[in-house]
Amino acid sequence: MGHTARVPAAVPTTTDVRRWLVRGPGPTDGRTAARLIAALLVVGAALGSLNLLVDGVLRPGGTRWVYAGAMALLVSLAVVVRVRDRVGPRLVAVLVLVGDLVYVVVALSITDPVQYAPPLMLLFCAFSAAWFLDGWPLRAHLAVVPVACWLALQASFEATAALAVQVVVQSVILDVTTLGVVWLRRQVQRLVADTERLSSTDPLTGLANRRSLVAGGDRLWRQAQRDGASVAACVLDLDRFKELNDEHGHAAGDAVLQAVATQLAGTVRPADVLARTGGEEMVVLGLVRGSADARQLGERLRAAVQRAGDRHPVTASVGVAVAGPHPDDDPQDAVRKLIDRADLAMYTAKQTGRDRVELADGAVPRPRVGGS
Repeated sequence: MGHTARVPAAVPTTTDVRRWLVRGPGPTDGRTAARLIAALLVVGAALGSLNLLVDGVLRPGGTRWVYAGAMALLVSLAVVVRVRDRVGPRLVAVLVLVGDLVYVVVALSITDPVQYAPPLMLLFCAFSAAWFLDGWPLRAHLAVVPVACWLALQASFEATAALAVQVVVQSVILDVTTLGVVWLRRQVQRLVADTERLSSTDPLTGLANRRSLVAGGDRLWRQAQRDGASVAACVLDLDRFKELNDEHGHAAGDAVLQAVATQLAGTVRPADVLARTGGEEMVVLGLVRGSADARQLGERLRAAVQRAGDRHPVTASVGVAVAGPHPDDDPQDAVRKLIDRADLAMYTAKQTGRDRVELADGAVPRPRVGGS
């Protein structure tokens, strides 16, 4: 029996956050990012195209067509990104490097880059790289910036020393700005990850909470529908827990809850959902082959609770209910009803001696007033 993850896979976790904030956007967020990047490309092309309307800005000869081609490339890339309606880190890395190259082409096509095409134009690329890239693509952009500044500004300075000073000043400003946005992004990442953790886990035991239970139950029910399996709900309630709190104090009670949570987490299977739903009550959802398999799961959980009683003996009454999903089921409603059945079975186990497993019958009970 493996060790389960404390938070169900259906609930956003730190990994999901990093995929958006560090590794790149997911399918839904990728559409938002695609629209944003397409808009930036169009805005950059529109602003750059203004130079085509001013006499004396572009160098004489065929540079006008080269410049116009660069603007057309930006618009074409915007169309491609918008049609795809999704971007990932690799595509963003390519777009950022193409943006750096387009800036160099633009600067070489202009009579005075300092006046008409300052390195400030690279802020479009800098912000995109800072928000979407990490690792070697980000480092590549940071390294390309001073090279792009040198190539773009060299025609504006006769003295190499003056050119070098301007390149250092401009590239340092751009790269420091990029790194500053990267730092802010990672602060947001940690904040969002902490918020997700606090909203989806029980602070005392580290187990999933009710919110996670709903999401995890939805995931399991849909998986059971696909696999033709059954779903078991096990409701555990620690026996005489109020007496333990009254006799030994709430600190001892909290320690017992933490010990029970540790034992249960080491007993359930990786795909199972383990949650604390309040007080001394915990719920386990898992895929089973039938009632016998579900009862065995309940017995394992009951034994795990007993193993947690090193300092203070503790037992649990366990109610178990099993259901086979149907294609027209609403997963959340079906899981709620399944837990209601297991909850009533748990109360039967309490009334018939405690420290035992009670399997619910097939009837769907009415929700208990004030119950789970």
